Amino acid sequence: MKSASLHASSGTSSLAAIFCFSSYLTKTGIALLYDEISENAYEIRLKLSKEVLTIQKQDVICVSGSDHSANHRTVKLRRQPVGGLGLSIKGGAEHKVPVVISKIFKDQAADQSGMLFIGDAVMQVNGINVENSTHEEVVHLLRNAGDEVTITVQYLREAPSFLKLPLDSPEPSSDHSSGASSPLFDSGLHLNGNSTNTAPSSPSSPIANEPKYEKRWLDTLSVPLSMARISRYKAGTNKLRSNAFEVLALDGVSTGILQYCTTQESVDWLKALSTNINDLTLQNIKLANKCCSPSEQVIHMGWVNERLQGTDSPQLYKFKFLALKGSSFYVFSSPPVSTLDWVRAEKIYNLCEVLFKVHKLWLNDDCWLQANLYLGIHQDYELEDQRPYCFSVVVGHGKSHYFNVELGSELAVWEKSFQKAIFLEVQRTGSKTYTCSWQGESLCFTLDFALGFTCFDNKTKNVIWKFKFSQLKGSSDDGKTRVKLLFQNSETKQIETKELEFQDLTAVLNCIHSFIAAKVASLDPLFIESQSIARKFTYNN
Repeated sequence: MKSASLHASSGTSSLAAIFCFSSYLTKTGIALLYDEISENAYEIRLKLSKEVLTIQKQDVICVSGSDHSANHRTVKLRRQPVGGLGLSIKGGAEHKVPVVISKIFKDQAADQSGMLFIGDAVMQVNGINVENSTHEEVVHLLRNAGDEVTITVQYLREAPSFLKLPLDSPEPSSDHSSGASSPLFDSGLHLNGNSTNTAPSSPSSPIANEPKYEKRWLDTLSVPLSMARISRYKAGTNKLRSNAFEVLALDGVSTGILQYCTTQESVDWLKALSTNINDLTLQNIKLANKCCSPSEQVIHMGWVNERLQGTDSPQLYKFKFLALKGSSFYVFSSPPVSTLDWVRAEKIYNLCEVLFKVHKLWLNDDCWLQANLYLGIHQDYELEDQRPYCFSVVVGHGKSHYFNVELGSELAVWEKSFQKAIFLEVQRTGSKTYTCSWQGESLCFTLDFALGFTCFDNKTKNVIWKFKFSQLKGSSDDGKTRVKLLFQNSETKQIETKELEFQDLTAVLNCIHSFIAAKVASLDPLFIESQSIARKFTYNN
């Protein structure tokens, strides 16, 4: 069940507009906790609050009386002529699990004892240890145990899901299983055995001073969601988990692999968790911005997966934490939690000199190629990577970072955030000047938000040529150091070619793109919004 919390995020209006959600979600439901080593999964309950994801496991606890047997309970059952012991069992040593009670029938011996529960592992029968016994051995022992049977049990908190134990008990008394004995099917009716009693026997019932037990969901792990990250992929690989994901807290605590029965359940939980994590991030941004000057405000930050460069496997990924703050784009291995952490970033780039590219969106596989062709999405990584929701950030000297996020909505947020951060930085900076050369002459090339392009002599400072942004009609470069800029003369309407050589051509070209995009956005904000590939297609889908 999902309900919207009344608690609203307190982020700034501009950031709230970027995120497109501002309220925490609360949610409770059943999932499977998957163990990748044993390849078993067992049922758990999840409780989502605005700040914490809690994992609960079922257990049997003593609710009254004194419990001297710790986790073990010893119960005496009197076999009834009709219904026998009133229980069914599953499992066995052949499946590397103990024999467990899989059904308890209403108003029969096991139910009337008040001390047995579905999921109880049978440890002893009449003093005989059966922890390592096969299913058939325990069936035989129970069948021939006589009219009064003493069973010692311990609740199996991590019963493998393949046993398909029901969460509720008891079963209607008419719902008996067949007499066939199988470790993965309920063995029940044949546990009647051969009773020597011809008259109805008195039902098994708890003694007044004996402890009373209940099966309850108990908290076993709480994962704080502030700065937490979600992964649907097997660690470091390109392998997508089917209807499953893992939540990892900032301190390294992990939920383990949470598995769901349907895709819809998985998507619902993924969205709910992502909403709460992002709202907490927005809250952290607001707190961080209280300590920052107006020119050093955090626009956005969050977890991504970065594909590692220069490795033998092109599919190797690693978690990175990105931040857009003030004039810079930061890449961290872990989130900055103090002001000192900002100088400890792995990489820091000037926002005017980076270029954001969307590479993949959420689209159906059969229309993916057509969509790429129609949208003109960059193809350079497509054949190497099967992950959706990918983007890259091109930086200086022709280098780039390639990232992946878990949801299409996150991709849209990053696209919008980069636009906002870059436009703000261009407007704050006003102009950028780069040293360049042509035919042995030392020149300076200036981008000015108000004036456009200017080239002047580095020594005399005499202006050689200048053009407005609107006069740039095209460009080409050699991919190394040289670029040709094609301008239209405002008087003659003829195209003039200007050639320049830069030490870091990529940074200059990115900066030109940033200034022109910011200029267009200042004149026509709706045009930039209409060009947002991620927002247009992820939200529509």
